[in-house]
Order: sequence, then structure tokens, then C-alpha cells
Amino acid sequence: MSKTLPAECLLARKSLLLTIACIALVSPMLLAQSSPAPVAASSTTQTVSATVALAFDVATIKPIPPDGRPTRSFVGMQTSPDGMEFDWQKLTDLLCYAYGYNSVRFDGQITGLPDWALTQRYDLVAKMSAADITSFQKLSNAEQEQWREAMMRSLLAERFSLTLHHGTKQIPVYHLVVAKESSNFVDSTNNPNPPLGKGDDGKPHQGTQFLKDTSTWQAWSMENFSGFLSAPAYGVGRPVLDKTGMTSTYDFHLNWSVYSARPAMPNAATGDATEPDDTTSIFAALKAVGLRLQPATGPMETIVVDHVEKPTEN
Repeated sequence: MSKTLPAECLLARKSLLLTIACIALVSPMLLAQSSPAPVAASSTTQTVSATVALAFDVATIKPIPPDGRPTRSFVGMQTSPDGMEFDWQKLTDLLCYAYGYNSVRFDGQITGLPDWALTQRYDLVAKMSAADITSFQKLSNAEQEQWREAMMRSLLAERFSLTLHHGTKQIPVYHLVVAKESSNFVDSTNNPNPPLGKGDDGKPHQGTQFLKDTSTWQAWSMENFSGFLSAPAYGVGRPVLDKTGMTSTYDFHLNWSVYSARPAMPNAATGDATEPDDTTSIFAALKAVGLRLQPATGPMETIVVDHVEKPTEN
């Protein structure tokens, strides 16, 4: 299973993400994503390793040289039955994954990082022990996601000497709202012909297929979709909060793809991202299916880094 991870955070996979970067136009890519669990805020400084008992058995962290290039056609995070792999990711991406995309989905929610942590990219491969794999396989998808996040928190504490605390602040956001009634969204729980097929268990999985200019989404909740849209790499420019009132999971198509994504441009006067004026933007694609991104301001959880070091050797 693979999962999108945002380029700056993951967010956000705002997502998504979610980051997938368009390094080259390759064959269709299929990504699957589980529902992340929110993280409770805390006002006290904590050492991450002290808050969790789970940890990867082994992990390899490879710093990418400043002039280095990704080795794959996309960058992001992939999961496997025995661990996970991050490609071409910054520390902000790892933090967003470890603390749950529903809580921390945008790089503006992370403060206190030194300059090197804002630019240095890594390839990271982490594996579980045989005993943990056996226990892991008995968990539900949501429980497995929580387990991975806890292991990542332990890894950050051990290898990056990370300590942090949580807070909140008011920041510019978008509300994802319904602009008009639309037949573009099919309830995935009642769809006999899921567009991306079914898994080995005979049930539709949550996933996304990106082509050059279009994308197909299967079994996505609007909450998770909002998290994906929050990723800076996908052209929105702010965290996105679900205000659609759509409570199921849905199959739908968009005339937009990560391969054709154009980032929102900052407004010279306000510094806020403004909607790209073209028909290939995510803004236009959402309008075509009856959704709208409405500017707003809202309280968002933040991570304040108290201490972090460059990772220890493998």
C-alpha cells in the first residue's frame, strides 16, 4: 500500500498527502490511504520516545546532497507489511506523518525548526521486528496507521533527538464546501462497480489513480480529501477543512492530476495564496464537480519544536 505525502509537510497529504512531485510523466500511479487518527494537543514539553512503546526494529536514514535528485518518478511515502519507506522527504514531512494528517497537515503549523531542517531532504527506510509484524497483521487498517505513526514518533525522538510541545494558533485556511448539488460523487459503500476495483478481501480499498491530466478517487471521505488538498505541492496554499457535511466515503473523478498541478501564487500585498487563473487548477476542477474552496481563518494545532539534531548515523 502507498500513501501520498505532501512536499512540504504532508501537510499534508495536505496531503498528501501525500507528497507526490511531478518529476516525470510516468505510467498511471495507484495510491491507497488509510484514515489517520487525530493527535490530542498538549501544552507541556514532551520527549517523544517517552510517550510511546512502539519502535521500528531497524531504520536507515540517508541525507540527500543539496544537488541530489529523487531516484523515483514520484516522491512520498509507501507502506509495506513489514515497515515503511519515505523518499525525498524533509523533516516537516516526517513530523506531519508522525503526528497525524488530521491534526498537522501544513508546514506553517510547525515552528522552532533550524534552517537545515527546512531544506534537508532524506530517504528513509524503516522495518519492524518479526514479533511486531505478527501483531501488526492482526490490527485493523486504522489501528495499523496509529501503530506506524507511534513508531515514527519513536524514530524521530531516537534518531533526531526530537522534543516538542503542542499549541494552537489562528491561521488562514480554506473551508471545503458544497457549491451546488452534484451527481459526480457516488457513495462507495453502495457502488457495485468501484472504479479502481477491489482488494484481496473483496472490498473496495481507498485509493487514487493519477493520469496526466485527470484523477480517479475511490472510497475517500471528504475529511481525508481535505487533508490531501492541504498539501502545498498541490496548489491550494492553505490547510483545508471539511465543511461539506458529506459523511460517507465516495468515488469520483477530477479533471486534475498531481502531474499537472500548479501551485497557488502568493498575493504581493497579503502574502496569501491566490487562485491560479486557468482551467487546469484544482480550484477549477473542484468547481466542476460542485465543490468550492472558501477562504476563512481558523484555529489549527501547531507543533513547537524545542530541540532537534541532525539524525544519528545508521
